[in-house]
Amino acid sequence: MNELEQNLEKYAALAVSIGVNVQSGQTLVVNAPLDAAVLVRKIAKKAYEAGAKHVYVEWNDEDLTYIKYKHAPDEAFLEYPMWRAKGMEQLAEEGAAFLTIYSPNPDLLKDIDPKRIANFTKTASQALSNYRSALMADKNCWSLISVPTPAWAKKIFPDLTEEQAISKLWDVIFDVTRVSLADPIQAWQEHNDRLAKMVEYLNSKQYKQLIYEAPGTNLTVDLVDNHVWHGGAAVSENGVRFNPNIPTEEVFTMPHKDGVNGTVRNTKPLNYGGNLIDGFSLTFKDGKVVDFTAEKGYETLKHLLDTDEGARHLGEVALVPHQSPISTSNLIFYNTLFDENAACHLALGKAYPTNIKDGAAMSKEELAQHGVNDSLIHEDFMIGSAELNIDGVTKDGKREPIFRNGNWAFELE
Repeated sequence: MNELEQNLEKYAALAVSIGVNVQSGQTLVVNAPLDAAVLVRKIAKKAYEAGAKHVYVEWNDEDLTYIKYKHAPDEAFLEYPMWRAKGMEQLAEEGAAFLTIYSPNPDLLKDIDPKRIANFTKTASQALSNYRSALMADKNCWSLISVPTPAWAKKIFPDLTEEQAISKLWDVIFDVTRVSLADPIQAWQEHNDRLAKMVEYLNSKQYKQLIYEAPGTNLTVDLVDNHVWHGGAAVSENGVRFNPNIPTEEVFTMPHKDGVNGTVRNTKPLNYGGNLIDGFSLTFKDGKVVDFTAEKGYETLKHLLDTDEGARHLGEVALVPHQSPISTSNLIFYNTLFDENAACHLALGKAYPTNIKDGAAMSKEELAQHGVNDSLIHEDFMIGSAELNIDGVTKDGKREPIFRNGNWAFELE
């Protein structure tokens, strides 16, 4: 068995045992691009060996996606196959685990009218809202991983041949997901424990506000009362530990939807719906985006912000040190799963209900009363850099350093 085969075996094992943590008798649903077929077969085998009852695979093909956006009538983007949405809901209700292999081509839809993309994104989000809400509340185990695809690899390494770019991206993925280590599963358990210590420290602080300062950024973010920081492993409704993101370097919590003021500027491109948005800034007043600019992808950003009322409010604040393994690779991945774990980020749209005490058990009305944002979207954008400083403001008004020059301003034992 060559090195690539060995690493693919370890990657599949990591996805099954640490990512979704498949349980005996459980169904696993895998959403994957055609390019991931070799890995998906290994994942299916590992899942059955772990006791899975079924492994269902939902394949997607970006060439077909492009053909539809290019040639289908406008009304096609206002419909979603409800049989599929209901099927995902049923699988979630029956306790399935969900693994998504996320490897989008950042330039796939660059010549498509952003309105068509926005219409279908909204239509799909509405149809899948119950399913997505279940996952965001950690009712089910779910996880995201990535594999190299030709278009994505060439975007990151344009000077290499396609074969070289794919090989290089595999090496990077194996490194930042700890697969290249002798025992990735143990390494992830230790990594989760480190993130848990940071989570415990921040939860003990219960800061009422975070203050961000960097070139182009001067932002204050109020946190909801009884907010809960999370990071690394999560725990499902049934008490099963899983890792929503592989890789992950973040700890994150909930802003108050009406408590964000100031301006923030992005530091990495945002790949949204097959289009890139970059060089953008958002100005907030009382929680809402009241002004925005973008050097690239202005219309795409406008459609994103106009999705619904909640799309102009924040649902997440996340802290990632600039010296994280993904950041020190000095690569721009054009893939949010990787780029968000290289830099501090914020998310427009829906908040994770688990980021407030007892939030998973609250109704929509109760969540809203506590300042929890709701939306059809949840879109992370990166704001971290080596120049970012963040302070936390305690309930008695004391200002304490959290980040200095892009990294943690303190160390925990």
